[in-house]
Amino acid sequence: MKIGLLETGEPPEGLQPDFGRYAGMFQTLLGPGHDYVVYDVQAGHLPADPDECDAFIVTGSSAGVYDDLPWIEPLKAFLRRAETTPLVGVCFGHQVMAEAFGGKVVKSEKGWGVGLHAYEVVEPQPWMNGAPSKVSIPASHQDQVVEIPPGARAVAGSAFTPAGILVYDDRPAISMQFHPEFEPAYAQALVESRRGSRFSDAQADAAVASLDQANDRARVGGWIAAFLADRA
Repeated sequence: MKIGLLETGEPPEGLQPDFGRYAGMFQTLLGPGHDYVVYDVQAGHLPADPDECDAFIVTGSSAGVYDDLPWIEPLKAFLRRAETTPLVGVCFGHQVMAEAFGGKVVKSEKGWGVGLHAYEVVEPQPWMNGAPSKVSIPASHQDQVVEIPPGARAVAGSAFTPAGILVYDDRPAISMQFHPEFEPAYAQALVESRRGSRFSDAQADAAVASLDQANDRARVGGWIAAFLADRA
């Protein structure tokens, strides 16, 4: 499968020598059995046509969907054009898909969700391959989907993040607020890089401690792969 990675952000520069960029993290998560094409969306690079790839994954970003940045509206327009191309959105990708398709995203009054978060699967999907009742995945976000787009439904979530996973019934698309592509070492390094700026010491300590626990990254990576394979 030819997978287009719509890279909408990058790790802090100081972490890239050890951990690479987000597109590489997704390639590691999904494995070598695909042909990957990376698009630097922040630099204005988008596919000329949705048919350029068999599917697209929209990565995370430090940007907000409401920010006045020149690449966000073209990205939304491209996503709307990709009516029959499978789409997967993660964190910012989850949010920008929701906005593109008629939902609403805000900077949540709940503040930052960071560390290992647990999400209840309320409506298991065929591509979840016998989903457990809960999955625990690294999270790092302040924005949240507060209005689910028409044609979409939340199939997993938590008290902190009700719209944890969205499934679209009117197009081949899914999205998730958390980060299955984040290895624990990177998630911890990211927290430490933001200690004292975005996070207090107490928040950072709790997040780092949580990331030492077992996680379901591999399971959710398998969900993404199964979703895409079903639509290949």
